[in-house]
Amino acid sequence: MSWDIATMPDQTGRTIVVTGPTLGGLGHHTALELARRGARVILAGRNPAKVEETAAAIRADVPEAQLEALHVDLASLSSVRTAAAAAAQAGPIDVLVNNAGVMGTKYARTADGLELQMATNHFGPFLLTGLLLPQLVQSGDGRVVTVSSLFHTFAGRPPLGDPREQRGRYNTWRVYGQSKLANLYFTAELDRRLKEAELPVRAVAAHPGFAGTHLAANGQYGRSSGGIASILDAGIRAVSQTAAAGAWPSLMAATADLPGDTFVGPGGFRQLSGRPRVVGRSKLARDADNARRLWEISEETVDLRYP
Repeated sequence: MSWDIATMPDQTGRTIVVTGPTLGGLGHHTALELARRGARVILAGRNPAKVEETAAAIRADVPEAQLEALHVDLASLSSVRTAAAAAAQAGPIDVLVNNAGVMGTKYARTADGLELQMATNHFGPFLLTGLLLPQLVQSGDGRVVTVSSLFHTFAGRPPLGDPREQRGRYNTWRVYGQSKLANLYFTAELDRRLKEAELPVRAVAAHPGFAGTHLAANGQYGRSSGGIASILDAGIRAVSQTAAAGAWPSLMAATADLPGDTFVGPGGFRQLSGRPRVVGRSKLARDADNARRLWEISEETVDLRYP
């Protein structure tokens, strides 16, 4: 099944939450196309000024865009709880796009004692999804889209240890891969549990291929421009597809008629670019026992059991 953005259905009447809507990134382009087709889009980001910057850019393109802002820092479990409480007034939610993430950051622990990449890319979204689940159920046909990465194939082993303990030497890119593997475990186990509970919500995943965003430069140097950060950023953009094209798999996952636990990615060479389609995942990512174990660890870590 190949998909084209031109065939994306009308989204009028749907409420969609998109996390990580940084200007020029995947979340921005995901939100833009959803707003263009009539969706009410809630831009959920950690920096209110940057969220407003993205909202202004979307309105410049789509003057009638229905946009709302939600402040959330996914690296902070208390921030996620505060954001979910604020989002309760939004009413039924049709789609939650867990897009926000960090990549290649230096070793750091959050206020909750969690490694930064796992906290932002997995535990925060895990908690946010659980807290918003009643609103996704209210929609009658809810969907959770979690953005993973080809880097899930570099995980090496599943992230099943104590998340508040560091064992051995910290490997930035191995941990990033594990956080992206966690996204696929989360999707598979969430969808399994939703089916078991007979809830009208499905979980799917997407990856952007090799998309020209600021994510790597921001992760490595804390900025996307200036000195070596500019060189890295320019180098990535030179060999990758655009961020707009990188958002297509997320858009297909959010709007196409797909079964639960589907993984969507670019259809071109080695899934690096091209029109999106349903793709496979690594053997390690298909391990259902690992997915169940990570779910149990995650519930304990964020102190929330669901569905």
